[in-house]
Amino acid sequence: VHAYLENIKNRDGEIHAYLEVFSDALDEAKKYDSLPAEEKTKLTLGGIPVALKDNILINGKHCSAASKILEEYVASYDAGVVKKLKDAGAIFIGRTNMDEGAMGGSTENSAFGPTKNPLDTTRVPGGSSGGSAAVIAGDMALIALGSDTGGSIRQPASYCGIVGLKPTYGSVSRSGLIAMASSLDVIGPMTKTVEDAEILFNVIKGKDAMDSTSRESHNPARNTKVIGVPRSFIGKGVDSKVLEIFEHSLNKFKELGYKIKDIELPMLPYSLSAYYVIMPAEVSSNLARIDGVRYSTRIEGENLFESYSKTRGKLFGKEVRRRIMLGAYVLSSGYYDAYYGKAQ
Repeated sequence: VHAYLENIKNRDGEIHAYLEVFSDALDEAKKYDSLPAEEKTKLTLGGIPVALKDNILINGKHCSAASKILEEYVASYDAGVVKKLKDAGAIFIGRTNMDEGAMGGSTENSAFGPTKNPLDTTRVPGGSSGGSAAVIAGDMALIALGSDTGGSIRQPASYCGIVGLKPTYGSVSRSGLIAMASSLDVIGPMTKTVEDAEILFNVIKGKDAMDSTSRESHNPARNTKVIGVPRSFIGKGVDSKVLEIFEHSLNKFKELGYKIKDIELPMLPYSLSAYYVIMPAEVSSNLARIDGVRYSTRIEGENLFESYSKTRGKLFGKEVRRRIMLGAYVLSSGYYDAYYGKAQ
């Protein structure tokens, strides 16, 4: 923990990957140090510093989803994954920057300023989990959690040269995740290595009574080693160097005894269109609760409607407002069946 705090002190002024570094991280590390040896051996992540995307709740800590509207919000309970991390002995080192409300692909939409890519500060780290990717790539945490709705773990992991996994929907609890699009959101690991990603995933996965969409995961039999490759999808607009590395990886798998099989995904051309109807519809519905009454900072108006409109109009960023408006439109009377129903 000392080492990572030192790295944060030296590097994060330029990178801006953290929105907050927790002042009690060293105290938690000392508590772990004082445990009897036999207790330490039972803890999968004992003493390991972990960073969390700023949309995952930790009881008693601020959680803003990188939005001015939730800047003062303090979590009143632990997210399902946080309970599991605590049980595994992890040390929470801080909360990471992100695109506001998890809406964006570059971490430039944060209300608190953009994050830079630690490998090249003239470039973005990707998004929306760009802060979590940057802390791993910049040696400012050993492991981190992000959330992925339409690429928000995988894309920044790629941009920053780390490992990112979007698990199967339902395999990880969404309890305590500030919702963007509930039928698409998944919390997942961001790490240096595939092995670390598996260890972290095995800690956070499984059924949670607080999330009815979560389920127990069952490891399938691994008798057949087959990897499907959607060639028609991969070739479009991909940099030649990336394709070269991809082919090199496939050859590695062949050497390890895997069968590489070309596959077709005929519904794929419709996926982006469906996503950009379903996602903003769920955004619009989910963010209705953040209105200056039940949660969040409030800007007073002369009446209730004016309080709503001022609070949401001034404290939500442009990208969030755009998606709320688009979602409200596709859910409106007369358009619901034509857009949302069709996309579903």
